Amino acid sequence: MRVERIEAAARGRLATLRAEALVTEAANLLREARINLVVVCDGGGVMVGVITKTDVVRHVAYCGGDVRATTVAALMNPAVTFCRPGEDLRVVWERMKAQRRVHIPVIDPEARPWGVVSARDVLLALLEEAEYEEALLRDYVMGIGYH
Repeated sequence: MRVERIEAAARGRLATLRAEALVTEAANLLREARINLVVVCDGGGVMVGVITKTDVVRHVAYCGGDVRATTVAALMNPAVTFCRPGEDLRVVWERMKAQRRVHIPVIDPEARPWGVVSARDVLLALLEEAEYEEALLRDYVMGIGYH
């Protein structure tokens, strides 16, 4: 099963900003329940980093709450764990576990954001696939599906 199988969920979690946007803009996007990271892009729409709720909260605590003049580029993490739409979900899950990530961006071949996958979405899709395969095997063993 590939990442593109959970396209609707991945695209629904996608939020992007340009690197020169203010942190307050990122905070406004991150207020939404389904958005947990914002993909930061350059002027051409290519991913250059990500910023998370944790990054914003940490910065507010450090600055004493005044973030009005801070840009997203100042807080973003440029070393991004990502995946691509054609990748196998099992491989993506292993990468997320190894990197201890709950959300990762999905990028196209030109490094433009395509979506954001969550560990929950990946696990639900893998569970659904396993249950389907179990049902097929059960039907085969019981002689129901193949004559």
